[in-house]
Amino acid sequence: MGNGVREGPADFKRQDVEPVASTHLPAEENQEKKKVLNSLMSGALAGAVAKTAVAPLDRTKIMFQVSSKRFSAKEAYRLIYRTYLNEGFWSLWRGNSATMVRVIPYAAIQFCAHEEYKQLLGSYYGFQGKALTPFPRFIAGSLAGTTAAMLTYPLDMVRARMAVTPKEMYSNIVHVFIRISREEGLKTLYRGFTPTIIGVIPYAGLSFFTYETLKKLHADHSGKSQPSPPERLLFGACAGLIGQSASYPLDVVRRRMQTAGVMGHTYSSILLTMQEIVREEGLIRGLYKGLSMNWVKGPIAVGISFTTFDLTQILLRKLQHGSKVER
Repeated sequence: MGNGVREGPADFKRQDVEPVASTHLPAEENQEKKKVLNSLMSGALAGAVAKTAVAPLDRTKIMFQVSSKRFSAKEAYRLIYRTYLNEGFWSLWRGNSATMVRVIPYAAIQFCAHEEYKQLLGSYYGFQGKALTPFPRFIAGSLAGTTAAMLTYPLDMVRARMAVTPKEMYSNIVHVFIRISREEGLKTLYRGFTPTIIGVIPYAGLSFFTYETLKKLHADHSGKSQPSPPERLLFGACAGLIGQSASYPLDVVRRRMQTAGVMGHTYSSILLTMQEIVREEGLIRGLYKGLSMNWVKGPIAVGISFTTFDLTQILLRKLQHGSKVER
């Protein structure tokens, strides 16, 4: 009888524990899936809104980057005005469809990866649930940018080609892929890949680092857990200014290598491309051509991007919380 008493509770406990474990784990998995999906959706929207807002300036910057013409604000204005007169208002957004095809997955992957890397690094360094220290903060941003760039690079190549060529040359995105593959080889779709990856490490790292740091400083000094939308825009603008300035020469090199096939050049490596640009146009006028336009375009785009991401995340969380309360 003693054995019967001991076995009875043991059997009861085993039956009692199993249902709890089976319901608890799926709930955690569903929560994680929702978090990832929210990050992907918020990132996709953030990228689309930001890039569309600055598309005319972006196209103008690329056209100067890939040519030997001297850049100035006056010449940039003339180019935009001539494009408007000759090709119409919507031509200022030429290549934006390719930009959207690239930037929506790029931004979705980058923002989602950043959230995941923050969580992983937080666990590794023992900061789970708290703000990361400066170095892990920079690493999380760099890894996020690198991941997104690696997975979407051919789309960036196509977008650059569409931005600098007349619409008669390439009718749509698919046409660009077909012509490049047929006439220049599939390897061409990855031309400029190395400077892109080298450049995205300081760009994404410093951008995310600056934005996250400014939000933390704001919370520490103001006592508010979240900054207002205008403050987010300002923090994002600072992040864009610092990040893009740090990696700009590599951005010029990337564009030259991407468009070499249609601009009559044969750039074979990063160093040779830099040497040729410096020899023909000078260090500042060549490798930093269009930087002043980037100081206008970059802060606007990055500010809109970070703000849209954060506000969309907050909105989605509220909607999900509201639906739970209703149920």
